[in-house]
Amino acid sequence: MTAEGATAASETAADGAERHIGLIGYGAAGRACAVLLLADARYRLTVLTRSPLEEDLPERLTAVTSLEALLAAGPQIIVEAASAEAFSSMVPECLRAGIDVVAASIGALQSPETGDAVVAACREGHSHLVLPSGAVGGLDYLAAAALSGDIAVTYTSRKPPAAWTAELAEAGLAEEARAREVTLFEGSAPEAARLYPRNLNAGLTVALAAGIERTRVRVVADPSVTTNTHEIAVTGAAGDAFLRFANKPSPDNPKTSMITALSLASAVQRRFDPMQ
Repeated sequence: MTAEGATAASETAADGAERHIGLIGYGAAGRACAVLLLADARYRLTVLTRSPLEEDLPERLTAVTSLEALLAAGPQIIVEAASAEAFSSMVPECLRAGIDVVAASIGALQSPETGDAVVAACREGHSHLVLPSGAVGGLDYLAAAALSGDIAVTYTSRKPPAAWTAELAEAGLAEEARAREVTLFEGSAPEAARLYPRNLNAGLTVALAAGIERTRVRVVADPSVTTNTHEIAVTGAAGDAFLRFANKPSPDNPKTSMITALSLASAVQRRFDPMQ
């Protein structure tokens, strides 16, 4: 066999190997991610839920109710698709165990303590926290442009008022938001993630790529949009850019974009891809 043939055979064998994924959370995003991965027969999942699932589970999916049981199952990669609280309490332990984690709840990193715990756990476990693109793109551009040292970024989250019903009512802006756009927040990415931990993950993801101090976040309820829209305006020494992503909401959660679960599954698949 030629060297080229041996390499091809090795890659084929490796590509056919089982891929065992851990999943923290089985809500809208977790279920959608599971469906996407299980569409490939090479994948099997162990899912961590708060309580036993009283439903028929898909083939190649097993449910556990403790982090210890999830780690004991020996997944190659873990996906966090639960909450900022679950991220803070579970992700560092997964990383210390030497397992890479693909995380949805990036907003948890607004806490310096959580960020420090993640970095320490990665060093101890020789593992990595993977930050998926989530609802936005262009993160490679932002990271590259930031190397110039001269960059300013404004990220705007623009969603229909229905996505902010409780927040608008609390602020007394529900009626006004039916007629025109209303700015609910403008400030730093960590503060936005703290105030809206389930909705502003994208803002912190952008800030982590471009630089926390270089990024401003705006949260807008806009009656003229029908999709979850994300706008990134960049100015810098390397050039200017304007990126806009109009994502369809998840059918199970209007505050979350459908692309979120797709991004999680894609990030997992890339971890097994020989071409990074």
